[in-house]
Amino acid sequence: MAFNQTQLLRRAGAAALCVAVLAGCTIAKPRTDDPLEKFNRKMYVFNDAADKAVIRPVALTYRKLTNDTTRRLISNFFANVKMPITIVNDVLQVEPRAALRNSGRFLVNTTVGVLGLFDPASELSLTPSETDFGVTLARWGVPEGPYLVVPLVGPTSARDIWRMPVDQFFDPLYWYGRRNDSWFLSQHAPNLAYLVTLRSRGIEAEGLLEGVYDPYVFQRDAYRQRRLYEIYHGNPPDEVIELMQGVDDVDIDELLDQQRAWEQSSKDPHKPDPTH
Repeated sequence: MAFNQTQLLRRAGAAALCVAVLAGCTIAKPRTDDPLEKFNRKMYVFNDAADKAVIRPVALTYRKLTNDTTRRLISNFFANVKMPITIVNDVLQVEPRAALRNSGRFLVNTTVGVLGLFDPASELSLTPSETDFGVTLARWGVPEGPYLVVPLVGPTSARDIWRMPVDQFFDPLYWYGRRNDSWFLSQHAPNLAYLVTLRSRGIEAEGLLEGVYDPYVFQRDAYRQRRLYEIYHGNPPDEVIELMQGVDDVDIDELLDQQRAWEQSSKDPHKPDPTH
C-alpha cells in the first residue's frame, strides 16, 4: 500500500488531541500489584520456550557471523531509523528542547553519519535519548494499568501496550513494509533484523538471571523500574521509588528463606520446587 501522508497526519493529530485532552494531569502512581499474574506466568513460560527454541539461536548465530564493530554499526543504523518515533513523542510530551536535539541528531547522523551507520551527532554534544507513546501517556496522567506479558512480545502494561499501534505510524520501517510487496514477505526483513539486534544485545545481560529465585518476578520488577526511570527522565522522586520497592509490605527474612530454599532445590533435582 502506498504511503498516505494525509492519513499519517490525521493519526498524528488524533494522538496529539488525545494527549491535549489529558493536559494538566500529573503522573499516576506506579502499580505494584499483578492481578493478571496467572495469565502472565503462562505467557512468560511460552515466550521463554519460544526464545530458547528459535529467537535466541538466531541471535547467537548473528553474533557469530558479525564482530563488535559490525554490530555497533547496525545498531547505530536502527537507532537512527527509529528516531522519528522519539521526536514525535518529544513534541507530544511538550519537550521542545529534546525534540530539537533529537531532530538535530537525526539530521546529522542521516547525512554526515551515512544513514546513521556512524554517530557524529554525539561528538557534537547531541546526546541520544529515547521515548515512546507509553511514556507520553504516563506523563499526561494516564494510569499504568495492570502488568501484562504479551505472547512473542514480552512485558508491557495496559498503558504501554498502546505504544505498539501508535508509534508504528512514525516508524520508517513500518512504512517500508507497507509500501513494498516482495516475495515471501521479504519487505519485513528490516524489522526482523532490528528485532534480532535487540535480542543479540540482551544476551550480554542473561547472567543477571542466574541464581534468581523467580525469573518472572525479576523481569516484571525490572520492567516496571526501567519504565519508571524513562517516565521521569532518569530521576524518579524518592517517594515513587519507595512505593515501587514496597519495603514496608515485604518480609525480607521470608524472601531470604525462599531464596535459600530455591538455591538448595536447584542443586538437588529430586527436591520439590518451592514456587509450587
